[in-house]
Amino acid sequence: MTQNPQSQNHPQTQNPQFQAQNPYSMTPPQAAQPAGQYSAQQGHPQQGQPGQPGQQGYYQSQPQGYPAQAPQQMQQAPFARGAIISARNLHKSYGNNPVLRNVSLDIYPGESVAIMGPSGSGKTTLLHALSGIIKLDAGSVLFNGPAGQVAVESLSERERTSLRANSFGFVFQQGLLVPELTAEENVSLAAMIAGVPRQQARSISADLLNRLGLGQMLDRRMGEMSGGQAQRVAIARSQVNGAPVTFADEPTGALDSKTAREVMALLLTMIPQQGKALLVVTHDPNVAAACSRVVYLQDGQIVSDQRNNQGGVPASQNHAQSFGAQSQAGA
Repeated sequence: MTQNPQSQNHPQTQNPQFQAQNPYSMTPPQAAQPAGQYSAQQGHPQQGQPGQPGQQGYYQSQPQGYPAQAPQQMQQAPFARGAIISARNLHKSYGNNPVLRNVSLDIYPGESVAIMGPSGSGKTTLLHALSGIIKLDAGSVLFNGPAGQVAVESLSERERTSLRANSFGFVFQQGLLVPELTAEENVSLAAMIAGVPRQQARSISADLLNRLGLGQMLDRRMGEMSGGQAQRVAIARSQVNGAPVTFADEPTGALDSKTAREVMALLLTMIPQQGKALLVVTHDPNVAAACSRVVYLQDGQIVSDQRNNQGGVPASQNHAQSFGAQSQAGA
């Protein structure tokens, strides 16, 4: 599995219970900032170093009716040092309906971040904005990946597609696997799309699936597998390219409680415990409790960002130690 090179400069991020907080953490609901304002706090306060300005935030593609010139404090807002993703002042509307309103967020390697909120609060839209699936009306998303810093909102559609294929992993509620392909072919396909030769892709895929307890199911199609087994295939697919960031949208929503715990344990074991970042959109408080951080959205704004000191630990230590090597008859 490919390690994020940034972790060499920040060894504390290898800890799945990484405690460093970003400047926007622990914001109580009553202190949530209204759209059009931004706190230009600099540096990374938990690292015990003086605040240092990073790359400045900026506004692009202002929607009609939005100020052509953002307030000075927005323009001066730095991106957080050590973050793998920094989002600043994100705005997204569909028609006259604002979905994201001045959202700023930093994601660090080794974190598992649950994004919660009522239906329609902007959770999935935020995930899509951070991963470059959708274009923003305004705001900036900086991805600090293996190849250097990338301003996601400035990329073309083709470039964003390449970024998702090579640097991001995705796990969805229904898996979105190709039913006509086998487990191994579904995982290998993601690697080949990113340019990995077929034989190498098949070898990597087989190794991942074996580690997830599916070594005897490489040739089975999705209709021959349970929901939990199919989600393991989806997890393998998300990690086949060594993605430093994985986005999961309700990954346990279609599973029973026991299987959901097992799937969440695998996600935590394979992603944040390997120094990578995991973002999970969920309605399930049990999933949120397993994460090291919980961000709560309401009406398109972050109203709470809380560190969970008990999060980031797989629900089943035995399951984690075996890396999911339960019998194929399970989940």
